[in-house]
Amino acid sequence: MSDTSAVRPHLERRFETQRVVFWHDPEGEYTADLDTLGLEGVQTVRVNNDEYTVKNRVLHQEPKAKFLVYRSGAVPAGIGNWLLDLELAYGVFAADRTSLVQQDLGLTADGIGEIVQARESFFRVVKRVQGLKKLLDADDDARLLQAKMSAVLLGQSEHSLLEITRTLLIENARGGDAKYGALAEYGLDEFYWQGVASIYGYTSPSPSIADLVLWAFRQANAGFKAERPGGLRNIQLDFGSLRNDRRSQDALSTLAKRAARDLDYASTIEDASFRDLLGNDLFEEADRKIISDLARAVAERTVTAREVTEVIRSRQSSIWVDGYRKLYAAIGSASDLLSALSTLNLSMQSFDEGLERYQGDWFRVDQLYRQFAYAARTAEFTGPLEGLRAQVEKFYANKFLYDLGNAWQQQVDGIDRWRSAALRPQTSFYTDHVAPITRDGRRKAVVIVSDALRYEVADELGSRVRQEDRYDADLKAMLGVLPSYTQLGMAALLPHSTIGHSKDGDPVLADGRRTDGTMNRSKVLDAVEGKAIQAEDVFSLTRDELRELYQQHQVLYVYHNRIDATGDKAGTERQVFEAAEDTLRELVDLVKRLTNANATNILVTADHGFLFQDTALEDAFYLSTLPQGDDIKVINRRYVLGRGLKEDPAFKTFTSAQLGLDGDLDVQIPKSIHRLRLPGAGSRFVHGGAALQEVVIPVLAINKKRKSDVRTVNVKIMPESDKITTGQLVIKLFQAEPVSEKVHPLVLRAGLYVGETLISNHLSLTFDQDSTEQRDRYQNAHMLLSQDANDYNNRAVEFRLEELIPGTNQWRVYGKAIYTLKRSFASDFDF
Repeated sequence: MSDTSAVRPHLERRFETQRVVFWHDPEGEYTADLDTLGLEGVQTVRVNNDEYTVKNRVLHQEPKAKFLVYRSGAVPAGIGNWLLDLELAYGVFAADRTSLVQQDLGLTADGIGEIVQARESFFRVVKRVQGLKKLLDADDDARLLQAKMSAVLLGQSEHSLLEITRTLLIENARGGDAKYGALAEYGLDEFYWQGVASIYGYTSPSPSIADLVLWAFRQANAGFKAERPGGLRNIQLDFGSLRNDRRSQDALSTLAKRAARDLDYASTIEDASFRDLLGNDLFEEADRKIISDLARAVAERTVTAREVTEVIRSRQSSIWVDGYRKLYAAIGSASDLLSALSTLNLSMQSFDEGLERYQGDWFRVDQLYRQFAYAARTAEFTGPLEGLRAQVEKFYANKFLYDLGNAWQQQVDGIDRWRSAALRPQTSFYTDHVAPITRDGRRKAVVIVSDALRYEVADELGSRVRQEDRYDADLKAMLGVLPSYTQLGMAALLPHSTIGHSKDGDPVLADGRRTDGTMNRSKVLDAVEGKAIQAEDVFSLTRDELRELYQQHQVLYVYHNRIDATGDKAGTERQVFEAAEDTLRELVDLVKRLTNANATNILVTADHGFLFQDTALEDAFYLSTLPQGDDIKVINRRYVLGRGLKEDPAFKTFTSAQLGLDGDLDVQIPKSIHRLRLPGAGSRFVHGGAALQEVVIPVLAINKKRKSDVRTVNVKIMPESDKITTGQLVIKLFQAEPVSEKVHPLVLRAGLYVGETLISNHLSLTFDQDSTEQRDRYQNAHMLLSQDANDYNNRAVEFRLEELIPGTNQWRVYGKAIYTLKRSFASDFDF
């Protein structure tokens, strides 16, 4: 006897779709309890050597009634079974556990029963079976059943070997084995390793995930070459997917570090040239080797700046690059800096020419030095840069700062008044730049004054602003006031008729009014319906509050202080380039906040620039003499204020009148880039003097446009044939234009498809070339066909470029080309 309660649900489901169910019970287990089934609307008929009578009743006497036709004992085979035609038509129900499970799953393929019987414990958990049924299709075979059982145990819906392997590798990278243990518990580990052997080619008498990992990385390092042609094609394709897919990228990086250690990969590339490793990003050690050798080559001047640029660009697609971007950036900046200095001509024939050449070209050396120093100081690993850093510091200090300072000083010595025909004076800032905007009363102006925003930093700010959609920025320069320090520079930017020092030097007066501090500057701005406010206060306002503030005033001066606040302190002066980077980010944010408050005309400027070098200064950069005078009021590292200052060859002396200032104070400036040695003061970051870096003051005019003006580069597919005849296909792609501030790089994914079925590797391609030479903007997509491609011979194949939809993980088609797959049997050996 057996409990019919377990059988009843299966029978009820059968009767939902058919009116006759044949039940074979060879052992007669359910004979005694058959009448307890209680199937509503179903008549139970027991076959007792009356097959013809049963058939007649079912087909003719009651053709619409529902019948459960029950047969116990042996059933005649073949034509001896008079009910065979009906059993074939309606199917036969069996009540043993294996049959019940198979029927519940709805699978009929050969071998299903054996799998169910062998994995009986798997099917004892109702929730697990329900999850499995959601994945099954009626025509699934025994292999697919086991694959989907594996997926259920791993807690996923994907059942391909790739996806099962992905899950197991992620678990292994995290140091776990519970999911693999679940496969082993239900005997599915053997099924997994059979699949790995047949599809990937990995075999081992004692297979394990750790061993599979090491084997896969060993094959990848050898280029997936196998004794049998094409034998490792599938693992090559799936290995690429595992490494490049965001879901498993971190795990594969962890496993790569482990494999590199186990394989002692670092020792195998000790003697390799960095050029030999450019296409290799399998292990992190390749990037470290490239960085070390490239930095050394730049320091020794054995590699051109162009090649350095190409090397760095080629490494941006490395999966390890995020940890080394700053090192690559430092090397690139150092290479450009040393290359520029090797041919730099610092000669000038006049004061104005010196200003123009710094504004037009020389400032870029300061910019490259800042970019190098910032990247080198903030990189996680700085060891590879030590030799290069020494070269950069030596060349920058001696071949640029010192030589430029001396050459420029000759022009400064030759003038009797501080003025230029090439650059308008800083004291005319309001008249030249603000008043033309606000003159008719219909337009407003916002002025952002960033303390010590050097010209080269403002140039980079302009570039970053222009990269934003609908923003434009135009950079000009002014001749800064002397001395080039905060009190005087800030006063020069305000509306005024006269400007000069008070009797003790500070505060500086504009039209007789104090200009120190936000409150006093607001009072000066009252005359033009203006207001002064600190940048941190702007950041604290809501959008509506900022709009109201902007609406209430004709002119808004916003004061920002990050660079000077950091550099002017001895304890933090070495962090000044980090402060410059923070300033760039904050100013872009500040500009966006202001434009969101309806500001359309924004000017960014500074009170002064600065000199800076990261290394300690040699004694030769300090003056050995001290200023002398009748009444010395202020002594700073780069300027002196007083009355009756005595002439000295170490100083350039000006009267206030020569500098365009009111008052009777004289000004002395240490010549070139020399400093006065003062107790407790920093020496690397200085300003106040007449060096070009201190007195060429930026004026960056920013406007926001109505229409979008930013786009990505255009990429063209350039097929050289319309047929695919081998297992590999190389497709030429062309970046139609160089990247720029308004034309941004593009990352595309390439693949070969038949319909929506991928039959090749997925390849990530970055189009970021800024070269104006067309030949530099070609690249090849190397597509490798999977073995599944053999099923589509003589079919149309689509080469597809896809781009990621912003803000999503979804891809859309960017471009495509159609090929015909024409492979002969011989091409199976071309891999």
